[in-house]
Amino acid sequence: MSFYGLLNLPWWGYVIFTLIMTHITMVSVTIYLHRYGAHRGLELHPAVAHFFRFWLWLTTGMKTKEWVAVHRKHHAKCETTEDPHSPQIEGISKVLWEGAELYRKAKKDPETLEKYGKGTPNDWLERHVYSAKFMRSKQGVALMLILDLLLLGGPGIIVWAIQMAWTPFWAAGVINGIGHYFGYRNFECEDASTNLLPWGILIAGEELHNNHHAYGTSAKLSVKWYEFDIGWMYIRTLELLKLAQVKRLPPKAVIDANKLDVDMDTVKAIISNRMHLLACYSRKVIKPVFKQERKSTCDILKHRSLTRRIKQLLLRDKSQVNSEEQRDLDSALQASTSLHTVYQYRTKLQAIWERTNNNNKELLEALQEWCHQAEKSGIAALQEFVRFVKSYCIAQKANN
Repeated sequence: MSFYGLLNLPWWGYVIFTLIMTHITMVSVTIYLHRYGAHRGLELHPAVAHFFRFWLWLTTGMKTKEWVAVHRKHHAKCETTEDPHSPQIEGISKVLWEGAELYRKAKKDPETLEKYGKGTPNDWLERHVYSAKFMRSKQGVALMLILDLLLLGGPGIIVWAIQMAWTPFWAAGVINGIGHYFGYRNFECEDASTNLLPWGILIAGEELHNNHHAYGTSAKLSVKWYEFDIGWMYIRTLELLKLAQVKRLPPKAVIDANKLDVDMDTVKAIISNRMHLLACYSRKVIKPVFKQERKSTCDILKHRSLTRRIKQLLLRDKSQVNSEEQRDLDSALQASTSLHTVYQYRTKLQAIWERTNNNNKELLEALQEWCHQAEKSGIAALQEFVRFVKSYCIAQKANN
């Protein structure tokens, strides 16, 4: 065997080999650990699930229960002091460069594992190989090193090091860090999640992080026509091969122009599609009114340094506005009666589906009253939105 191993690749061959190996690892993380293990957005054939489990043992040494538990806690406690890795709390630099350390710290908490790690594998292989104590669970990455050396020779050490650093950096650092700090947002969730790019390829679809936080249990992370989730492409391929079954997808709003009243179907449809409805409210109401007010005599909106900032604050969920930003927002709302009105109506609309203790009848009455008052507001964009709300109805074929 030569210094360059059994494969004896050219230099570009090592690049391709590394990209393929790390891509399989990220696909294993997003499909098996994330969409299947943590959120049950799909079911996997036992053979496929075991391949992913074996691959992750081989290339990362991660244990299914630990990863799932830490991620579920992240969703439950997002952007709070109990969030295992929030850049809003820890700082972007720490999460980006020390995200793997934050993950290791979180997985050592027995309470986290017990509370959030339910439903993960507990068979003989898991107990005695993949999650075994001492160094057995690390035998996989040691085996990967041996295989890299056999196949690639001396350069295999560099390839192995990249493999070991790939997931800690891209998943624990970039997604958990930048994915809650920079990027674009389709949905104003009660957290700081963002989409990094509309093309979810490099990190197997995890780039579309804001979409995921809006619809956490969905097996598909893309929602816009221009967004591409390569992880979803693999899931659809597995489904066609009868090796996977999709259980949940982002709900689709169904609009019936002939529907003119708010009824129980409207309530159920809005509760299921509330993230979509809020996005529509921003686009159909807040943005047009903001644009109109900029052209009026509203002095504060004529300052270019504040205009963009205030527009973003008007669209942002209130939980993501700090005290300094709130002062700027309050100044704009006080200067514009129309902006104040549409902003308050969005807050009232959110409050309707946050009334978890209310029954459907009370929710229906609250929504009917909201529509009645909005129609009397005298604001054309808001009145038009009421007609849009009334057209909401339940899809004939729901996602299972």
